[in-house]
Amino acid sequence: MLIEKNDSLGKKLLITGGGRCNVTNAELDTRALLAKFKDSDKYLFSAFSQWSVQETLDFFHGRAMPTKVEALQRVFPASNTAQSVWDVLVEYLKQGNVTVLSNTPVLGFETGDGRITGVKIEGKTIRANAFVLATGGKSRPETGSTGDGFIWLKELGHTVIEPSASLVPIAVKDSSGWVKRLQGITLPEAKISLFQNGVKQNSASGRLLFTHFGLSGPTILNMSRDVSELLKYGEVTISIDTLPQYDYGQLNAKLQELLDANGKKKLKNTLDELVPAALSPIVLELCSFDPDIWCNKVSREQRLALVQILKALPAEVEGLLGVDKAIVTSGGVLLDEVDFKTMHSRRFPNLFLVGDILNIDRPSGGYSLQLCWTTGFVAGNAAASYSNSTKSGE
Repeated sequence: MLIEKNDSLGKKLLITGGGRCNVTNAELDTRALLAKFKDSDKYLFSAFSQWSVQETLDFFHGRAMPTKVEALQRVFPASNTAQSVWDVLVEYLKQGNVTVLSNTPVLGFETGDGRITGVKIEGKTIRANAFVLATGGKSRPETGSTGDGFIWLKELGHTVIEPSASLVPIAVKDSSGWVKRLQGITLPEAKISLFQNGVKQNSASGRLLFTHFGLSGPTILNMSRDVSELLKYGEVTISIDTLPQYDYGQLNAKLQELLDANGKKKLKNTLDELVPAALSPIVLELCSFDPDIWCNKVSREQRLALVQILKALPAEVEGLLGVDKAIVTSGGVLLDEVDFKTMHSRRFPNLFLVGDILNIDRPSGGYSLQLCWTTGFVAGNAAASYSNSTKSGE
């Protein structure tokens, strides 16, 4: 039986990856994959030896859902829609004859003799031999992830690290409004550098998305924790290299070549050969250039200024968006209180904990869902085994 407080299943799943659902990461070397989970990797080896990335791919491919691999080894359904993933999972539930109780908020657990004896819902208690807790963290509460599971685990005596936003978009100060004007524009490959007091603190490359409030995309999400830490000590500035494939000298030569080839065209109509058209007027504005200047009238000093801004577009951080806008939250039940061979609680042998309920940090790029697939498989198998052994009196 599956108890669901929403009126339908998979609300968060359907919005992951911008509605495309980043199913997993295509890193097939389990040790290399788990290195991305940092200090949590030593806990996860046992679970991932039972269900790895390959098993995830086999599961979906074997159910007529082809996938494709994009930048940073992110795996998406070939259909480009999370609905495909949802369809596979719901059909799998039907094939397993799983009863789904929707619109049924859980109120907590009942315990006895060191075990969980039931789940309390409005008006009654549902009894079972084993229970899997998969309530998620506190990100995107409109999908039902409101941290209920953390409350219940605390009541059961578990140690819960207070959740906080982990992978979260960044708001920037935008007095001139140029960031907001770029809303919806994506740079497929940009280099993002963080500065504090004029000193570079970190940098990373990848896809960048401009939004009405600031910056998002996988690279920004993965750097948000660093930004959060830096903000404790002062202001943080982001420098965006819009063309990381060129160094300064190469870009200067490329720009000179472009200007020479388009001498009788206006500069505003030429820069879009290098960057998205919406970004061209912003670049000229930040350089204080007349957008109607002819390419053959651009001076050396102006050309070098263009190179500088294209290689270091500045944005001052205002802060991080809240937990409600986070892709995932950090925090959760202390890992030492979970047996990762079966995912059972060390306090209650018939309670199994999975996914975002665990205190595991991970980057953006398919790692969160893979954690859910892996821990869910291990917990489900172990819960079934425990339930069957209890029924047989073993």
